[in-house]
Amino acid sequence: MTSAGEEKKAGIERLQYLVEEITKLGDSRDRMHRVLEYASKLGCLPAEAKISANRVMGCTAQVWLTVELTVDGRVRFAADSDSAVTRGLCALLVEALNGASSQEVLAVPVDMLRGLGFGMEAQSRGNTWHNVLITLQKRTSMLVAQMAGFSPVKPFPSILVTADEVTAQGDFAKAQVRYLQPDVSKVHELAELLKQKQIGVVAHFYMDPEVQGVLVAAQKLWPHIHISDSLVMADRAVTMADAGCRYIAVLGVDFMSENVRAILDRAGHQQVGVFRMSADHIGCSLAEAAESSAYLQFLNEAAVTPKSLHVIYINTSLETKAQAHALVPTITCTSSNVVQTVLQAFAQIPDLTVWYGPDSYMGANLAEMFRQMLALSDEEIAAVHPSHSRLTISALLPRLHYFLDGTCVVHDLFGKEVVDRVREGYGDAYQTAHFEVPGDMFALAMEAKQRGMGVVGSTQNILNFIEGRVKEAIGRGFDDRLQFVLGTEAGMVTAIVGGVSKLLGEISSRGTKIEVEIVFPVSSEAISATSSAHGTAGYESTLVKLPIVPGVASGEGCSLSGGCASCPYMKMNSLDSLMQVCQLLGTSNDKRLAAHQARVFTAEIAGQTVGDLGCEPILHMRHFQATGSLSDALVQHICRSNQPIKQ
Repeated sequence: MTSAGEEKKAGIERLQYLVEEITKLGDSRDRMHRVLEYASKLGCLPAEAKISANRVMGCTAQVWLTVELTVDGRVRFAADSDSAVTRGLCALLVEALNGASSQEVLAVPVDMLRGLGFGMEAQSRGNTWHNVLITLQKRTSMLVAQMAGFSPVKPFPSILVTADEVTAQGDFAKAQVRYLQPDVSKVHELAELLKQKQIGVVAHFYMDPEVQGVLVAAQKLWPHIHISDSLVMADRAVTMADAGCRYIAVLGVDFMSENVRAILDRAGHQQVGVFRMSADHIGCSLAEAAESSAYLQFLNEAAVTPKSLHVIYINTSLETKAQAHALVPTITCTSSNVVQTVLQAFAQIPDLTVWYGPDSYMGANLAEMFRQMLALSDEEIAAVHPSHSRLTISALLPRLHYFLDGTCVVHDLFGKEVVDRVREGYGDAYQTAHFEVPGDMFALAMEAKQRGMGVVGSTQNILNFIEGRVKEAIGRGFDDRLQFVLGTEAGMVTAIVGGVSKLLGEISSRGTKIEVEIVFPVSSEAISATSSAHGTAGYESTLVKLPIVPGVASGEGCSLSGGCASCPYMKMNSLDSLMQVCQLLGTSNDKRLAAHQARVFTAEIAGQTVGDLGCEPILHMRHFQATGSLSDALVQHICRSNQPIKQ
């Protein structure tokens, strides 16, 4: 502790002094001893203050925080923990900031708290300190607004899951919850139809909640139903065909059914029918961006650059993949493996240039992630990829190019307005973000990730993260409340609620109460008017045929100025359309079914069908996933690039 004669410094300056005082102690045991000295001086919170409303999320130990704002704008707060070390860390914050002005408290940078190490548990303890500070700042900000007469942050719609029930706040959330317990008669009708006609179903996570609710329930009666992200859908279709399914119903956008058709053909299942759920084209703004003249120009630039590799997002059409691979050596990627794909490619091939597309936000986020890695030590970078260091990351950045004009209409709407509301009202919650979101949302989730409170990745990564944090809370064995901001399409909620409910149900008899809240960061001003424009037949954008972005009657949903709740393309896969297609299968209604058949590519490029050539980038990715390195065939193709396949 400081001597009586030492002049007390205030706010940030005082906190910096205390951190430096401890970090100067060379031995971790000495640092620990000093922190425990601070813990012994910290007063205990009364029992009535140790309630869930005062808990700090994201801490391994139990941590409680109370905050008040005096009339002259000073922050008075107290903290306590059931861990002695955590009490010491809290004591440092109290010693430095208790009584400081609200401006000083809100101005403390989180990275000021780096530098303390206590051995094996240093990371989790550092995360605790960061989380306490961020919670302090959030509650201070809300008190300042309240004192100034401003309305509190309007809460986003959310779903609260406990071991006993699922409840919703806000009409949008209620619309999601309504179908978690589907109509039993519909479930049995669908399952019997699938079983009778031997139909397998593969569906994307972003399906409408009504469809997902019925499918999840029907899985118990008919095993050949699978819901996942786009990569796994084709693989599961092959498994279903191997098990005897005669047809595959694909609930997704058209490039997904095309991929299923091509992968089944390569697996020798040409006789298995693949059907889409709409007679109209089911588009995708990302896939359509890769079919533009601007993307062709992007590829042509890559084609004349020696040692180029085109890394294309899996969410593109088979035809696009084929045409790209004919110009530039191409490998597909997903949002969960793009980082490792790019790092491995740069490590494996000297002087490589990588061209990523078509998702502009993912490309920008990828580049930003690599720039942030330059602040890490070589050891920390090697933990991400063993062949890289600050030197290699710095060298690859100028040789990483990404397309600048491709976005997902869902993720594009997670803009600054919504992120500002998340920061203000949910800054201390767990943050999840798909790799396709704009930079503001990406930065928010990355900041949270650095303190163990966030994830950036694919839909499956988000689901795994949420379930993982719930399992950790269960393992701690005390009452807890977890709050997750869902930075992706709202259709994910069916899988999330199902997984969380199952985990919490397993502990219902222990007497531990854990609550999990899923928050939808959607705009309160929905646009639900249907455009008067009409699309034409063929493969032009179908967005003009739909509501700009569907919202619910109360006005919660999506807007061009805020977050988004649902994908308009995916919602073309209705339960009625699934039932109708399944009823037609095996009948003589060939004309009606013809419009639902997955597209088959018979045109050729350099003696290969578009289907076969379009599968090659996918197979290159499969090789990478299996081995951790690029295939010899792809490396050889890259090393002789700007010699594209002759057309």
